[in-house]
Amino acid sequence: MAQVRSFLKGLVFLAASLALPAIAQAQEADGWKLCNKTSYIIEAAVGRPVGGSINVDGWFKLQPGSCQLALKGPLEPKYHFLYGRTSSAHRGGVREWRGETELCVDPTGGFSLESPPNCTAMGLEPRGFRPVQITNRTRWSTSFTEIDNYDLEKARTAGVQRLLEEANVFSGAIDGHIGYKTRAAIGDFLKKNNLPADTSDSDLIDFLEQVAKDAGRNVGFTLCNRTDKRIWSAIARRGTEGWESRGWWMLEAGGCARAIDRGLRSTEYYVYGEMEDGTRTRTLAKASDAFCVGRAKFAIVGRDDCEASAYRTALFQRAPEPVDRRLVFEFFERDFAKAGTQ
Repeated sequence: MAQVRSFLKGLVFLAASLALPAIAQAQEADGWKLCNKTSYIIEAAVGRPVGGSINVDGWFKLQPGSCQLALKGPLEPKYHFLYGRTSSAHRGGVREWRGETELCVDPTGGFSLESPPNCTAMGLEPRGFRPVQITNRTRWSTSFTEIDNYDLEKARTAGVQRLLEEANVFSGAIDGHIGYKTRAAIGDFLKKNNLPADTSDSDLIDFLEQVAKDAGRNVGFTLCNRTDKRIWSAIARRGTEGWESRGWWMLEAGGCARAIDRGLRSTEYYVYGEMEDGTRTRTLAKASDAFCVGRAKFAIVGRDDCEASAYRTALFQRAPEPVDRRLVFEFFERDFAKAGTQ
């Protein structure tokens, strides 16, 4: 039975007649089950003990309100490890469900790793996993949650509401409750994209995720490194509470990062860059506007008396004005002054 069709008739988005068998089926399967009780699409990775080491597998894509078997049984009654990140379709930066145990992942695609000792040497990146103590050899379940205490049904609904907004289909409450506006927005989305009225709820979420990703590429503030050296970057702008600065984004040679993933306002934007050049650090030659920066990842409101708040003052360069709510700032080697030793 197609969920969208019943959804458009005003019924609950995840009908109980469908949800209960789906949950029961997941419970019948032996192994470690992951459930997504959030309004976000989550990409998960798991670490499992093998002998004296930990093997890591990813990514498991979990739609809002869904469950998936990450490891088949039988399970070892030991500590396993779990990490989760949001899909790039979601705005506001990547959200993570993490811990303090660093394990290697391939951030770009699916992987299965036999506990490599050095992430960087293999082109991988470390992520902080949280331990999960599994005490049952047959079945175990772990849920991703957020501040709103959704069950699976409401998480599914809230996930569709969030994706509708991020795909620029409509703007409304993300509360897990279906209303006329949500049903109408789904109907309009299906019609506009020539999709059948009986499109399943799972397919609808996949379609909305792709549209949200495409929409996100056309707005926001992107920083790109056009040099052959690593650059640490930051931005500054006038926000709702006054001047603010944010960082750091590490840009490898040829790499880019999105500092803002929403449409830009008509305001002034500034950038800061530190290029690693051997034992020296080079900064932007045309930088002249002072803002505060932190030693680690930071989001600072205000630009005065930086040192009094345990920050430091750095000179930023004004960026060009956004065009169609979008701005791409490229760092070239010629933009950096000759600086002293680090």
